Amino acid sequence: MTFETSRRGFLRGATAAGAALVIGLRPDGALAARLGDAATLNPFVKISPDGAVTVIIKHFEMGQGTTTGLATLVAEELDASWEQVKFEYAPADNERYANLLFGAQGTGGSTAMANSFMQYRKAGAAARTVLIQAAAEAWGSDPAAITITDGMISDGSNETGFGDMVTAAAAIPLPEDPPVKDPADFRLIGRETLQRKDTPDKINGTATFAMDIQLPDMVTAVILRAPKFGGKLTSFDATGAEDMRGFVDAKALPDGSGVAVYASSTWAAFQARDAISAEWDFSEAETRSTPEINEALLGLVRADPEYVARAEADTAAQEAIAAADQVIEAEFLLPALAHAPMEPLTCTIEPTETGVRVHDGCQFPAIAHPTIAGVLELDPAVVEIRTLYAGGSFGRRANPAADYHMQAAMAFALTDRSAPVKLVWSREDDLKGGFYRPMAAHRARIGLASDGTIVGWDHRIATKSIFKGTTMAEWVVHDGVDHASVEGIADTVYALPNLTVGLSDFQTQVPVLWWRSVGHSHTAYVMESLIDMAAEAVGQDPVAYRLSLLEGGTPDQARLAGVIRRASEEAGWSEPLPMGWSRGVAAHKSFETFVAHVVEVSTDADGAVRIERVVSAVDCGVPVNPDVIRAQIEGGTGFGIGAVMRNQITFSDGEVDQWNFPDYEPLRMGDIGRIDVHVIPSTEAPTGVGEPGVPSAGPALANAIAAATGLRAKTLPMAENGVTFAA
Repeated sequence: MTFETSRRGFLRGATAAGAALVIGLRPDGALAARLGDAATLNPFVKISPDGAVTVIIKHFEMGQGTTTGLATLVAEELDASWEQVKFEYAPADNERYANLLFGAQGTGGSTAMANSFMQYRKAGAAARTVLIQAAAEAWGSDPAAITITDGMISDGSNETGFGDMVTAAAAIPLPEDPPVKDPADFRLIGRETLQRKDTPDKINGTATFAMDIQLPDMVTAVILRAPKFGGKLTSFDATGAEDMRGFVDAKALPDGSGVAVYASSTWAAFQARDAISAEWDFSEAETRSTPEINEALLGLVRADPEYVARAEADTAAQEAIAAADQVIEAEFLLPALAHAPMEPLTCTIEPTETGVRVHDGCQFPAIAHPTIAGVLELDPAVVEIRTLYAGGSFGRRANPAADYHMQAAMAFALTDRSAPVKLVWSREDDLKGGFYRPMAAHRARIGLASDGTIVGWDHRIATKSIFKGTTMAEWVVHDGVDHASVEGIADTVYALPNLTVGLSDFQTQVPVLWWRSVGHSHTAYVMESLIDMAAEAVGQDPVAYRLSLLEGGTPDQARLAGVIRRASEEAGWSEPLPMGWSRGVAAHKSFETFVAHVVEVSTDADGAVRIERVVSAVDCGVPVNPDVIRAQIEGGTGFGIGAVMRNQITFSDGEVDQWNFPDYEPLRMGDIGRIDVHVIPSTEAPTGVGEPGVPSAGPALANAIAAATGLRAKTLPMAENGVTFAA
């Protein structure tokens, strides 16, 4: 069962129905335990008198499995039974619940497991240590003779559950550095079958998503936005909505971005919004159409780059390419993409006695919390965030502008603040007025020697920077280069002599954001397409050619080669295929995880393509929950393939053309015949899997199609290249 709580609620719960043992961190970072009042703690583990173990989850759940993964770490070290373990979300508290890799509370970048692996294991190990010590003192036993198995403490003569030792255990000082298990002793970490903690609630319908929130006297708000990005409201007329059933009010947002329309229900709000007319100032708005934007992007990659992301080989690269026996030149255009999670954005702000309570599938409390407090001019201490399940995100719910939190706060602030206000985005709002994976253009020139080796590589990229101008720029932008624009190429694992990478920032009012796998979503597609083109040009097998570029002996090269070998072996790469069938391969490192895909396609008499099978191999370090890993790689595979098949956001005079799933069609179950995922055993520290399944999936499909039909998709989606898919 899932619980959500505020920090105060958590502390009250610790003393309700008997005292609970709370294990966590003091503000100075040291482990500590407390019985009952835990005001100075940053708790990760709570053990109740009935023996229930509650794991406090600092990363929210949007389907990626964090609630199961972090609970597994604690249960493993505590030797609790899986059935007695519950979870609840941590309250918004940036100081105590920071993502260790961000320095701020938030979920993203496939970092949850990477930053929490030892933190949660140590918390579980600390709880185990004090429980054993308490039992030893109660029974007069040697602590070394006491074992814990499935939540039962025993010395061979005595046996009891956790609850009976809570009071005594809380009085025992925690070890500064509790020993954790040897991996050989794991019984939960790595288990192939371990039921996800969020599955029962989602099956029986008790799981609460942000869109489910219904509160007494609640008013629904929707936003009438400018149809062109960068437009500002000059006036509006709500006369047409005034007599509509359920309509409450309409007010201009103070930042000029639109009109907040209030109604008694979501449908009434949408209907009222459609009846309101508005005038906009488009003097600073994006007014170009897609063909003009594409030409501007291509112009940038055909000119000298604005910044140099990898410069040490620039002169050598140009000389080597000029002297090469064969030169490959190619340009790629990749469209803007929407995140399009199944649950559109929503956020409810409810007044409390001293401040407000925010009901949200909150991905980044470190941004949402101060944003809402700032708009409402409240002390952050009286702004509570109740984190709920989110129906997907793919990056959308976490953005530096905290756009939908800002809108919800403005909409609430414009009322008398006596009733809850629920902001709701429609699917059309999401596609037409959201943030996007930025459009990108690539231009590459590759010099090849007569024996097929690469002698020089000149790569230029043009795209809008995601991080410049945000509070996160210092993490990612160096010497003018937004690394998110060039990641996967400037730092490629392949041994490419004389590699130079240039970058130009494209300027547009269209808002951009990290999209599942961020820059890797376009850099991997181009890089893996080019590697295939080079192998084809010199008549070499694509798998063997990639492996020849990974013989430098670095750990990363060994791991990338490992997933290529595994995926190709499992796919039967060397085995013959039926007439009209082909395979394609691609591999990529992202977020410290290594993934390879082999896609098998067939073509019919008309040349239409059917995806028969996808085989993937993933090396993400210690596989904590193999079933979750497979699910995430399957999902990432479908996400990446669906996007390159048919997805794009296009513009006509600055307005988004797409409006809903009929023209921004998600991948369907019948689009892929079968997906096989193979998890590589590893003793390396665990890394993420939410994003790394995406980058190599699309180019593996593109390479399979090129092998089958001769069509090389350099402009996406694939339909733009004449590729058709069988129904």
